Amino acid sequence: MKPIYIADYNYHLPDERIAKYPLPERDHSKLLVYRDGQVSEDHFYNVGDYIAPHSLLIYNNTRVIQARLEFHKPTGARIEVFCLEPLAPHDYQLSLGSTTGCTWKCMVGNVKKWHDEAIELPITNDKLQIVLRAYKEQVLGNTFAVRFEWNEENVSFAQILDAAGELPIPPYLNRKTEESDLKTYQTVYSRIKGSVAAPTAGLHFTDKVLDDLRGRGIETDEVTLHVGAGTFLPVKTADANEHTMHTEIIAVPRETIAHIQRQLGHIVAVGTTSMRTLESLYFIGCHPQKATVGQFEPYENDYTLSVNDALQSILDYLDATHQQTLHAETQIMIKPGYTFRIVDQLITNFHQPQSTLLLLVSAFVGGDWKNIYDYALSHDFRFLSYGDSSILTRHP
Repeated sequence: MKPIYIADYNYHLPDERIAKYPLPERDHSKLLVYRDGQVSEDHFYNVGDYIAPHSLLIYNNTRVIQARLEFHKPTGARIEVFCLEPLAPHDYQLSLGSTTGCTWKCMVGNVKKWHDEAIELPITNDKLQIVLRAYKEQVLGNTFAVRFEWNEENVSFAQILDAAGELPIPPYLNRKTEESDLKTYQTVYSRIKGSVAAPTAGLHFTDKVLDDLRGRGIETDEVTLHVGAGTFLPVKTADANEHTMHTEIIAVPRETIAHIQRQLGHIVAVGTTSMRTLESLYFIGCHPQKATVGQFEPYENDYTLSVNDALQSILDYLDATHQQTLHAETQIMIKPGYTFRIVDQLITNFHQPQSTLLLLVSAFVGGDWKNIYDYALSHDFRFLSYGDSSILTRHP
């Protein structure tokens, strides 16, 4: 496999260009427009001007959970437990809905102070009066399997997180979570709880923008990919091919797959999470019983199956197994050299230097990412999660 030197995907990002807070009005962010090597700018509320009528816009409906819990031992030691993904039950909705206890993969701060004992977090408010207990069960590399139990059978884990958890805003904002983030760090269409980071390309959308798109004949649909903390992991290897991608869980309704199949050639992905979900569908369609996509799977074979046939293969599999939703896992790494099969346009923010997300953007625009980022840096665009947006048309 040809090396991809991550040093070639570096640029200087001054701290003052990182947006620490969103704009007062979501859809008033700047919009960089890229097509055929040409760069221009507008405001996000005009994004419909750059999408062809009868296109299909796909967004990620995941909702960020208040995943950070702070425990205090009797000694006063502070233990921070950051819930990353459910282990038992493994399904997000079953685990968040559990009223009997659940186990999550967690990052643990100050773990040296936590031995084999249970740690407790009393939760008291107008609705709850319970004690949450956490048990450190197993070491999982740099993370831990943590079992949660509580003394009230009519309370779900989702309710506990809502009452006692903290919304985990990105580390590069270098500030604590504020009350305003509970609203501004969620997309207006978020509804399926599970992410520990927002699909930030969607933060620019308002109901007004969505209504405008539909009024233009642009259709919308949704997928679910729960964003994990791995999205913030920098590439630390000189050759990006040696970086290990994180695995993410996706869910795509049968009718959405059929909708995509009908609109092939006119698919707009809102964000890199939607992009990863949509592009993964092709490889799942090649082996629908497996329902997983490996990091380098797109580069290991000569795939001859048409996109239409791959999607039909998933539909046939769902029908044969009497399922209405495809549940799968993807570790796909989209990097220069990748062949895009489903997505034609991408709406996305501006990403960190030397990140896998920048590799994805470079692949999508045929390596022309520097042209885009030089323009954004020289025209006062705001960067990262709360920053400005872009709409990119795939390099032919």
